[in-house]
Amino acid sequence: MTSLLLQITTSAPADTTAALADGAEASAENSVHLIDLALAGGWAMIPLVLLSLAAVYIFLERYLTLKKAAKNPEGFNERIKSMVLAGDINGAKMLCAQTDTPVSRMISKGISRIGNPLKNIETSIENVGKIEISKLEKNLSALATIAGAAPMLGFLGTVTGMIGAFIAIAQAEGSVSPKLLSSGIYEAMVTTATGLIIGLPAYIGYNYLVSKIDSIVHSMEYSSIEFLDLLQEPQL
Repeated sequence: MTSLLLQITTSAPADTTAALADGAEASAENSVHLIDLALAGGWAMIPLVLLSLAAVYIFLERYLTLKKAAKNPEGFNERIKSMVLAGDINGAKMLCAQTDTPVSRMISKGISRIGNPLKNIETSIENVGKIEISKLEKNLSALATIAGAAPMLGFLGTVTGMIGAFIAIAQAEGSVSPKLLSSGIYEAMVTTATGLIIGLPAYIGYNYLVSKIDSIVHSMEYSSIEFLDLLQEPQL
């Protein structure tokens, strides 16, 4: 009796191990590598990959640019105010030249126009502000286009892939195997999934950059209004 129990106990783990090994081999055979899946997407994967690279480049480049533009030195406006009130116009210009931000360039233009009518100074500052905003928004429209075009391009790839799959089914002789039908469908759906994977982050990144630009523009408007108010103080 004891020998029978030992035989059952020792044989059971071996059978379980063999079953797990067979299951792992079957799973490995049925699994699809990411590269193979991407290649199965067809021609649409090439422009989708290019769009993804462009989206990453634009987002990183704009993010670093906006991060630099938002770094206005602490106490910059107060130092400009004290210099202008003290009549140190050259010192104020040098401080603006040393500070490479949109706000400093706007204030620098206003300082260079001191002595002219206030309306002219205001117009000069506004013109510089428009140029700076245009620089901040560079390539944002391209990122927005990628966010909208990538899913549509993926869907186009799916439609063309489905057409090809149905053509293959129509040309198949005899009964159509489920493998032929399913392989054609999942290969066609790859492009839609890829387009969404590219489009959604691009859309989120676009809105994030727009919010950063709005914050910088608000700071530019506040600084320009503060500078114009400074020019109207009685001390000048």
